[in-house]
Amino acid sequence: MGIIETKQLTKYYGKSRGIVEVDLSIEEGEIFGFIGPNGAGKSTTIRLLLDLIKPTQGSASIFGLDCQKEYRKIHEEIGYLPSEVFYYDNMKVKDLLSYSASFYRKDCSAKIKELAKRLDLDLNRKIDDLSYGNKKKVGIVQGLLHSPKVIILDEPTGGLDPLMQQTFFEILKEENKRGATVLFSSHILSEVQKICDRVAIIKDGKIVRIDTMSSLKENTYLKVDMETKSLLPEHFFNGSMNNVKVNGSEVSFLYNGEANELLKKLSLLDVSRISMSEPDLEEIFMHYYEKE
Repeated sequence: MGIIETKQLTKYYGKSRGIVEVDLSIEEGEIFGFIGPNGAGKSTTIRLLLDLIKPTQGSASIFGLDCQKEYRKIHEEIGYLPSEVFYYDNMKVKDLLSYSASFYRKDCSAKIKELAKRLDLDLNRKIDDLSYGNKKKVGIVQGLLHSPKVIILDEPTGGLDPLMQQTFFEILKEENKRGATVLFSSHILSEVQKICDRVAIIKDGKIVRIDTMSSLKENTYLKVDMETKSLLPEHFFNGSMNNVKVNGSEVSFLYNGEANELLKKLSLLDVSRISMSEPDLEEIFMHYYEKE
């Protein structure tokens, strides 16, 4: 049995869909990615795990304890960072974190200072004076100050600059080495690729795929936009190219396969302009869902 388990977990908001029959099993010590477009059901699943909302049907457990019936015990060993952080504006950062630490039966002061130093967070500032990124840092420290056994992160990098994101990922990896299990929700595929062992993909409230990160990486996608001086031969497009759009001399497609093979094919064409980039999650999985 996993440290985090859901079985047929379902939530409807009136007639509106939240999530439908979500089955997850996350092993102790994993960094588990939970990815999908905005509105796919990631936050709903997390809120059900934390007992912030009640399920329509199905069950969820953490540490083998029922998330609805034994949430008090569960919360003692969980760190949570919501996608949007809201605080008492008049408090100083250090006072807010001390207040948060008072809920746990341990001295968290050394951990607070260490995390604040690494994240370049001024503990003496008022919450009201902080930028969105610095408020996010407060949320990170708040979620990790008691060295939780399970860390649940909902879109955690919003507002952090690239260097600070890197520091944050390093901290997460260290917490994981210490033994913490991490559930990392994001709509940014490259973030999840950097840090996760396995990943679940959710769309329209349903899990469509659970896979190892190594397997997903083998199926690398490239988004290609180009302009050609000549008409493309009919045999140019094959099974590795999806979402093909041709508008006169302008051509775009998603490529799934070996980059070297693509370059060989392109070298035979008279190309006047080309760009290759990592497609966003929506583009990759729109193809995936259509194929399913």
